[in-house]
Amino acid sequence: MNPHPDRTAPAGTPLYRRAPLPARHVEPVLDVAVPVFNEQTDLEPNVRRLHAHLRDTFPYPFRITVADNASTDRTPHIAARLADGLAEVDWIRLPEKGRGRALRAVWSGSRAPVLAYTDVDLSTGLAALLPLVAPLISGHSDLAIGTRLAPGSRVVRGPKREVVSRCYNMLLRHTLAVGFSDAQCGFKAVRRDVAQRLLPLVRDGGWFFDTELLVLAERAGLRIHEVPVDWVDDLDSRVDILATALADLRGIARLRREPGRRRRTRAGAV
Repeated sequence: MNPHPDRTAPAGTPLYRRAPLPARHVEPVLDVAVPVFNEQTDLEPNVRRLHAHLRDTFPYPFRITVADNASTDRTPHIAARLADGLAEVDWIRLPEKGRGRALRAVWSGSRAPVLAYTDVDLSTGLAALLPLVAPLISGHSDLAIGTRLAPGSRVVRGPKREVVSRCYNMLLRHTLAVGFSDAQCGFKAVRRDVAQRLLPLVRDGGWFFDTELLVLAERAGLRIHEVPVDWVDDLDSRVDILATALADLRGIARLRREPGRRRRTRAGAV
């Protein structure tokens, strides 16, 4: 398969495309992971809403995989009931917390050619789901991300989270020279063949997983498609902003001091 050039390649460099997926599929084309921890209230209504949306709008077979991160409430029982009642829903149980661990487990075990995830609160409008995965199905792009920071996005959230998000993405641009606009939006997709090569290189198992995956992909010259999204802040979010920010800073520092790993990635590790 032809390698992908960096998005900053000089003018005239040919852009290679991956082959589009066949028009007819029996097995799921898309596997949407939903990482959860103690989400007994939101899990069932939101998974059913996601399932109905995919059933009504997605033109290929699909799967939804609930990844339970060691919940201590009724979340695993609800996930099992959903899997029993909906043919397109599956679930797994992980012994440790961590969104990155959940995504690694689901994506590593899936046979679907396109892998995605969304936060269980469905803060991101589902109308963006088909635009998110379409470039991966067609072979145009390798990864796709929802962005709340692009023209056309409509975002409703408090000033504190708005400032934290913008400062974080600005920090990434200045310290790691990234080109993507929004590392933390819980709405992403990747082709399985790309995930198979990137996942062994990603070390973080928590919230920094997304950022590290994208940084490695961009360093390898992979094509990252961005989709403006409608996004409404979950007022019941239990994310510890301070702890997450400190972990992100440690992750950024680690990526900055790994020049040997950066060169290997550029040389074609993926």
